[in-house]
Amino acid sequence: MTDLTILEERFQAKIDAELKIEPKDWMPEKYRKNLIRQISQHAHSEVVGMLPEGNWITRAPSLRRKAILLAKVQDEAGHGLYLYSAAETLGTSREQTIDDLLSGKAKYSSIFNYPTLTWADIGAVGWLVDGAAIMNQVMLCRTSYGPYARAMVRICKEESFHQRQGYEIMAVLANGTPEQKEMAQDALNRWWWPSLMMFGPTDANSPHSAESMKWKIKRQSNDELRQIFIDRTVQQAEVIGLSVPDPALKWNEATQHYDWGTIDWSEFNNVVAGNGPCNKERMVARNKAHDEGAWVREAALAYAAKKLKRKAA
Repeated sequence: MTDLTILEERFQAKIDAELKIEPKDWMPEKYRKNLIRQISQHAHSEVVGMLPEGNWITRAPSLRRKAILLAKVQDEAGHGLYLYSAAETLGTSREQTIDDLLSGKAKYSSIFNYPTLTWADIGAVGWLVDGAAIMNQVMLCRTSYGPYARAMVRICKEESFHQRQGYEIMAVLANGTPEQKEMAQDALNRWWWPSLMMFGPTDANSPHSAESMKWKIKRQSNDELRQIFIDRTVQQAEVIGLSVPDPALKWNEATQHYDWGTIDWSEFNNVVAGNGPCNKERMVARNKAHDEGAWVREAALAYAAKKLKRKAA
């Protein structure tokens, strides 16, 4: 038995015993790379996810709605910072991680490449997109990597608020004028299928699921999470009088779950490949913000260096 084999067995035994892996612990290189990919993609999604909602802050229908949406967008920025910090503990620099996003090398959630056309879209994003995110993220509070798990505790609390805020917007619209209800239904129609794609490919076609489950980075598979989301969200739609846009949707007494129609994975793959409705727009916006913020980063670094020099003297 080689030294590497012994280390891998000890590592897996620690995982199986539900003990957290910490930054200074030995870990397989594939585990480290898997985490960097997942955490950085999660961080990028939080930051890019500010864009489709940010352009509605000035157009929100009331001061109360503006304040709530502004707070939500600020939360998303904070989530990105927590996650970039967690990725740094794995030996990758924040600069490299962000450069990978700006160059197009790194991915973010495909859902953020769809436009927010009406105020109802902000409700749909909160209800469906953040609702799907919570399904993924609650289990990450128990992920095997300590810094990631700890960051997720606060993130999940705030995402829960975001989901309720979105559902409340949809409920108000659905019980408003006929035009408002139509707007809410239209937003649900457009965001439903992209939200189901958020969970990633089917388990059979997911390249990372098996290892992620083995190492307890993930606790539930893509298909399991998608099923839970559908079961809960269909009932939520019924409560406020909206209809899920899936003619094949039906309750299965045998399984005690909803059956649903076929997801268009060609659309998912096309968006992931960079050909979604807003892919180019999102990347232009992120690169522009990064370039225009260069002076802020330089000033912060100069201030920190000056402060450190004074302390040393």
